[in-house]
Amino acid sequence: MGKQRVLAIGLDGYEESLERRLIEAGELPALARLREHSVRYLLDHGPAQRTGLAWEHVSTGLSPEHAGRWAALHFDPQTYDVWQEGTRLQPFAARLKSRTVVFDAPYFDLARAPQVRGLVGWGAHDPGVQTSARPDTLRTEFEARFGKYPAERWIYGVVWPSAERAREMGDALARGLARRAEAARWLLGSRLPEWDLALVVVSEPHSAVEGLWHGVDATHPLHRMPSAGPAREGLLAVYRGVDRLVGELADAFHDAALVVFSTGGMGPNNSDTASMALLPELLYRRAFGRPLLRRPDAWSDPAAPPLLGERQDWSGAVRENIPADTSPFINRLGRAARRFTGRAEPAADAHLRRPVNWIPAMSYRPHWRSMDAFALPSYYDGRIRINLSGRESEGRVAASEYEARCDELETLVRACRDPATGEEVVSHVERVEGRSPFTLGPTESDVVIVWKGAFCALEHPALGRVGPIPFRRPGGHTGRFGLAYLSNAGLEPGDRGVRSSFDVAPTLCELLGERPPEGLSGASLLP
Repeated sequence: MGKQRVLAIGLDGYEESLERRLIEAGELPALARLREHSVRYLLDHGPAQRTGLAWEHVSTGLSPEHAGRWAALHFDPQTYDVWQEGTRLQPFAARLKSRTVVFDAPYFDLARAPQVRGLVGWGAHDPGVQTSARPDTLRTEFEARFGKYPAERWIYGVVWPSAERAREMGDALARGLARRAEAARWLLGSRLPEWDLALVVVSEPHSAVEGLWHGVDATHPLHRMPSAGPAREGLLAVYRGVDRLVGELADAFHDAALVVFSTGGMGPNNSDTASMALLPELLYRRAFGRPLLRRPDAWSDPAAPPLLGERQDWSGAVRENIPADTSPFINRLGRAARRFTGRAEPAADAHLRRPVNWIPAMSYRPHWRSMDAFALPSYYDGRIRINLSGRESEGRVAASEYEARCDELETLVRACRDPATGEEVVSHVERVEGRSPFTLGPTESDVVIVWKGAFCALEHPALGRVGPIPFRRPGGHTGRFGLAYLSNAGLEPGDRGVRSSFDVAPTLCELLGERPPEGLSGASLLP
């Protein structure tokens, strides 16, 4: 194809089935027109959807296999420490001849793309980079004109316990979206108008779905909470705001080929309670034969999800029920671990590393060295690490026992049921195949558990009931498909089936009239 200007609008945490429902109800006129005049694809992100690194995949054009990164959380087998780390990878646009401007694209490292201009880290849901801009004066100009991101307080909001807070979250995210649309028009139209590729990412759907999903999902355990009504209105306000933003940018830059896309879908959150708290407790009981997590009287009925106070912090509420082990041996291990890992991080890495001590799984860390397997902190699936001799500094499992131990752990989790329904809690289990476990990188685990449904407790026939504990985020990354609309590109409109989410970056390159840089994952969507 010949060279043309391309405007790419990425919709972060966007659920295409909700869009279709709203279009049918007449709520999203701009997106309805876009669908009618576009080549349309559903995008399948595959297992990579559960890495939580969708925007690193877009910004770099690399799959987890090609990037060597399967999660944002890193585990150090020498110190048994865990932290969250941003990207260290080069954006694919750094290797293009086309003039590129980006606005708030997560995991897009401007420092590694010297010829790219724009602003990142303003209001992204998970920025993956520190706030930065090029040219150097742009950030000051931008903030003088548009200020700080107006919904920062609600990016990770847990509001289901409070109708008032659900309303505040929805209103704030809708305001943030309107500000984002105004800023994008200024950035691309006035401040940096000379571009061939413009990449604008809209993060508000991500925050809104995670915090407010129970308002639109009648099957969700929290749908009957008083906050569900305001949650629904807030989530719809965000989708209406997305519609206005897409329409305004399409009209403002009508000469450009338009690509509107999301890499994967959203739905109920099946992971927070299970991966962050229930699985760590289950493995602790397996190792020591006794519980560590206490169950308050108010959290005793698995058929009724435990409630939080209107302003109660989920992490604090759970962690205060995980007391420190009083065993002298365990206490010595914990003190030694704290001394060993208490050193300051190098200044050069300060903006990339984030502590994750708020995740309840980290409360079990003092015990990991004396366990043969433990649950790593995780935002998504359950992740079990074998304490493998020769890999972990204090490994307890011999390599000859590795497969048998993995078998035991898979049997353990598959035996668990949701005590509220009697149903299985595991959808499927993934394990290391075709390579040595000694090759696992810092973002990988030996056993990955993909949970089935949203539940607040699990019951094992020998180890007893774990939980219930309150739900955290109602929404999560469980939707089946993302989407891609290609408009104004000289193509006949219509549905073109399902393609890979990794095809987005090569498609942008081809629309620009450039050969995709060597090593990109995926292939162009264009004929």
